[in-house]
Formats: sequence, C-alpha cells, structure tokens
Amino acid sequence: MRKICVYAGSNLGNRDSYRLEAKKLGRIFAKKNIDLIYGGSKLGIMAEIANEVLKQGGNAIGIMPSGLFKGEIAHQGLSEFIETESMHERKALMNELSDGFIALPGGIGTFDELFEIICWAQIGIHTKPIGLLNVDEFFTPVLNLLNHAVKEGFMNENTLSLFVVSDDAAELLDLMENFTAPVMQNKWKQLDGK
Repeated sequence: MRKICVYAGSNLGNRDSYRLEAKKLGRIFAKKNIDLIYGGSKLGIMAEIANEVLKQGGNAIGIMPSGLFKGEIAHQGLSEFIETESMHERKALMNELSDGFIALPGGIGTFDELFEIICWAQIGIHTKPIGLLNVDEFFTPVLNLLNHAVKEGFMNENTLSLFVVSDDAAELLDLMENFTAPVMQNKWKQLDGK
C-alpha cells in the first residue's frame, strides 16, 4: 500500500488518546513511505495526522470540495491540495487514488465515508483493505450495531469480513497489508436467476 485514505473528525474529541494515536499513525505512514490521502482540513484529528506526516517528511494530500473551504478551513501546508466540485467527486477521487482506507474517531462525516466505502466493497466496486482504528473502543458501538444487523437478518455475516479492526495503529496496518477480500454473494444475481 503506497497511498491510504484516512477518514477522521474535524474536531479533536474529548480524549488525548484520539490525537496521540492519529499522530502515531502519521509517523508510521512517513516511516513506511505511505502517502496520506485525507479531507484536507487543518482542524481536528484530520490535521493531527496530516501535520505529523508532514513533520516526519511524508506526503499529505488533501481533497476538499470548494463549498467546504469556510467550514473546514483548508490546510495550506500540504504536499498537494485538490479542489473538487462536490462531495461525490471528492469521495470518488479518494477511492481512485487510495490503496486502502482507515477510519479514525470522528462524527457524521467520518461515519458517512466509512459506511460508503464498506458498501462499495460489499457491492464489488473495490476490494481494497478497510481498517477501523478502534482507539479506546470508539468504534465498538458501531461494531455492535453491525453485528445486530447480521443477527436481525439485514446483513450477511461475511460483510463483517470486509474490514479489519485494531486499537493499535501499527497492528492495524499489518492487518491491512495481509488483508484478502472475501468473496461476496451477489443477491441481485440470485434474484434474476443469473
């Protein structure tokens, strides 16, 4: 993996551990010559990882729709900054440029991007590794929800194999490097008999 897209909050959150683990991930990216692809903000956890990557001599590439410039405040010191027309264009470009995806703690925007990239894997748009950095069990309620959806018959259990989870940045990258995408059942093919 040469380029990894990181989804993360534009706030710092209430725990120092979120910031510290983001910085640790940034150091690992720089050491392994992995380019960071992210939302381009100079705020929050997003900025923590980008600043650490840059501080360690790595590349940080920000992608932001022009409509978000005022709200998220674009980072001016990145290796590269790409402006898009829309969020849809931003997400598609992040997917195109990245060899894998990592979600750090964040809010609605982070959840939106995470669930969309898992959905894209589920329907076969990509087979890239997806990792959840479960700092202080931040994603545990989300994992519980996904398991509940399986239990209630709304999701196949193999969907849970589309991503890996760890509370440690180095271990998460190792899991992603050894990731093999599961074979997903295509229910639409089954419905039309093909």
